[in-house]
Amino acid sequence: MSARKLPQVIIIGRPNVGKSTLFNRLVGKKLALVDDQPGVTRDRRFGEAYLLGLEFSIVDTAGWEDDDPDSLPGRMRAQTEVSLHGADVALFVFDSRAGLTPLDEEIAHWLRGQGVPVILIANKAEGKSGETGILESYSLGMGDPVPFSAEHGEGLVDLFESLQPLIEPLQVQDEAEAAHFDEVEDEDGGATIARSAPLHLAIVGRPNAGKSTLINRFLQEDRLLTGPEAGITRDSIAIDWQWEEPKTGEMRDIKLVDTAGIRKKARITDKLERLSVADARRAVDYAEVVVLLLDATRGLETQDLKIANLVLEEGRALMIAINKWDVAEGPSSLFNGIRSALEEGLAQLRGVPLIAVSAMTGKGLDTLLTAAFDTREAWSRRVPTSGLNRWFDDALDANPPPAPGGKRIKLRYITQIKSRPPTFVIFGTRLEQLPTSYERYLVNSLRRDLGFGAVPVRLHLRSAKNPYATKS
Repeated sequence: MSARKLPQVIIIGRPNVGKSTLFNRLVGKKLALVDDQPGVTRDRRFGEAYLLGLEFSIVDTAGWEDDDPDSLPGRMRAQTEVSLHGADVALFVFDSRAGLTPLDEEIAHWLRGQGVPVILIANKAEGKSGETGILESYSLGMGDPVPFSAEHGEGLVDLFESLQPLIEPLQVQDEAEAAHFDEVEDEDGGATIARSAPLHLAIVGRPNAGKSTLINRFLQEDRLLTGPEAGITRDSIAIDWQWEEPKTGEMRDIKLVDTAGIRKKARITDKLERLSVADARRAVDYAEVVVLLLDATRGLETQDLKIANLVLEEGRALMIAINKWDVAEGPSSLFNGIRSALEEGLAQLRGVPLIAVSAMTGKGLDTLLTAAFDTREAWSRRVPTSGLNRWFDDALDANPPPAPGGKRIKLRYITQIKSRPPTFVIFGTRLEQLPTSYERYLVNSLRRDLGFGAVPVRLHLRSAKNPYATKS
């Protein structure tokens, strides 16, 4: 699949001037976290914007701060500076109610030397409260400011008129894209996900497990902000990327999603952290495969099992990677210990892929991605009804259902009603008396015999209504 090449527009400004609110307004949905406190955005966030017929890629950035380059705010500023490379237009946002600040003037001075067209956005200009700030902004020498209210959507026409002459010449004809959930028939008449469809891969885990560092290693660039401080990532950041499959040399499309670290609920007291964790949970909902990243220096903790259960409850395909393997002590016993703990803690889904990796050295990363595509294929698999019922008959012959009270439980047939995750319905009579242990037997046999591996499998029981039953 060919990715669309859209003109890129970047949003720049000091903290708390409304950059993320403007980003959300232009993409038409609340993708970026927004809060009253400054410094909420820390990593670049990309989205597709549509403005009165103009289509372009929009980039939200961290607030520009004047701080030590080695500090967290300083590293955030470096990320913002790098993000201007390749941009076609910059939207320089300032708070018209607060007026110009020395930091606004510093940003304007830097932008003038970058060779990128700049549109000055006077945000928070609803009513007459921003008039003074708008007049002040002419001193920056960046032309007429666009009075705007990202909160209320005022000023969109003026922004369109400023963007149109810069964006329209850059727009190209989009190539037809394959539908995200395209399915192809396999040799048995079942269906699996098309190889060309991008893999939606989310990385989750506790704070400081190395999620952002892992994605930077994949990309071979410092795309995401990292550091020793726990909880740097706040938004769930999605990045389109291509990976070269080592054995075939084929380029495979992947949408990588970095997420905020998920701590125990009792430890989350900050409103912004609650928003970040909720955003991470939404990222799980939209993923196909979720990699739970463990810290080899801390092993497997109860919170990791809770995160794993969250992924399984949402029906996503789960993998587990042990990061920081390059500094692990007693790696063999550590690996076996984690495997044993997983078998006990995730008894409902044994055999989840467990892979040792190092985001610092690159160890195990190709193995991880190969397994992720294989897992996605199993998660997307649809079994033809004829083959499914042949398996069903064999499973019943090998282990017939029990007969509580001497009355036989009749299991008539099975059908697959959906994939992603694989979901099946069994029809029969007296199914309310079928023991949970027998349901587990059927699910485990499904996974083992029909190639589903360690992906979530849903099984529903449905009794046929008796037309001769007395109605009450």
